[in-house]
Amino acid sequence: MIEELLPDSVVAVELRGDDAIQEFPLYPEEEALMVRAVAKRRREFSSVRLCARRAMEKLDVPAQPIVPGDSGAPRWPDGVVGSMTHSDGYCAAALVRAADLASLGIDAEPDEPLPGEVVSYVFLPSERERLRRLAEERPAVHWDRILFSAKESVYKAWFPLTGKWLDFSEADIQLHADPGEPPHGRLHAELLVPGPWVGDRRVQRFEGRWSVRQGVVTTAVAVPHADG
Repeated sequence: MIEELLPDSVVAVELRGDDAIQEFPLYPEEEALMVRAVAKRRREFSSVRLCARRAMEKLDVPAQPIVPGDSGAPRWPDGVVGSMTHSDGYCAAALVRAADLASLGIDAEPDEPLPGEVVSYVFLPSERERLRRLAEERPAVHWDRILFSAKESVYKAWFPLTGKWLDFSEADIQLHADPGEPPHGRLHAELLVPGPWVGDRRVQRFEGRWSVRQGVVTTAVAVPHADG
């Protein structure tokens, strides 16, 4: 589901159902991070790393440990850009050679409404108004969950380019639905703070795609190079 939202240069691997909630072997460096983790966290940590290692194989990159840097974001092999996500019964990793994309971000969420208290502090007034209109047009779609996932993907694409936090209120995201089922479409994120430099170009807008399938909301953002 994730791969179809991203450019052809990106490889992605996903696990669903029981495969996504199993515990898989870890490298010693990864195992050291899980010494005090509860079982659920160990399963999420190991399954999404299995996805990442399989994606490395598809890129002809030797499999290796994926440990977080000082910021908590995963450290990828030299020359590789990537993103990982896990949700209930689903996990995925997407990787691309750094020569092909400046950055990317993916996210997966359960296809269910967001708690009301989350909506009130995560979304801008303009976003809440657009959600209201979308809900009138297609009330069966959980637009709030799609928008929340889109904000997560935007942040994951932003952070490797800047090394800085991006607050939910610092990106104004519009969702656009394409015709047909299952629900799918595009997303456009306007950065409300100075955007990252990509080559000699400051980027103030991120583009991506979204989809809802088999009980899972997925979103993805790809940031091309300045000449892309």
